[in-house]
Amino acid sequence: MNENVDENQSSSAKKASAGAPESVRSPRVARSVLGESSASKPESGAWPLNNKKSQRKRTPRARRMSLSLTRVDAWSVAKVTLLLSVAFGIIQIVAVALIWALLNVVGVFDQVTQIVSSTGLDTGGFNLASIFSLGTVLSAVTMLSIVEVVVATLFAVIIAALYNVISQLVGGVHITLGDD
Repeated sequence: MNENVDENQSSSAKKASAGAPESVRSPRVARSVLGESSASKPESGAWPLNNKKSQRKRTPRARRMSLSLTRVDAWSVAKVTLLLSVAFGIIQIVAVALIWALLNVVGVFDQVTQIVSSTGLDTGGFNLASIFSLGTVLSAVTMLSIVEVVVATLFAVIIAALYNVISQLVGGVHITLGDD
């Protein structure tokens, strides 16, 4: 059975290359970064001393590839955006907790309460620290972070779907990558 597969592949390769020009049928030669082909190396393993090509110093050539980003998978965008926005939400909660602790240690809440009471606007024992307690602030920031995670994920999926539609019309984003 293995022999039949090999025979079928070689016969289909012959049929495909029968009508093709010579340049298409010739095998591709692997080249190093220096531009030398692997076929140019001698079989004996020793480099000839009188070869002027090998005596000349070669500067490495930078390889360049032109690529096009024509499609973005919406599911992968959703997964990555979900994880990144969850990480951002956690960072946001921790940052707000640290800022609240800093403001509490410095005494900002007590000073604002004293300023409000000294102006005569104190109606019934205004206490800023009880209104903006750590639990209240963290629960508000957590709810806001959950909403941000959902909105960011949906927004990213919508953008990916729009990109796919637009890239079908214009061919996507063309990128040239270089090996420096």
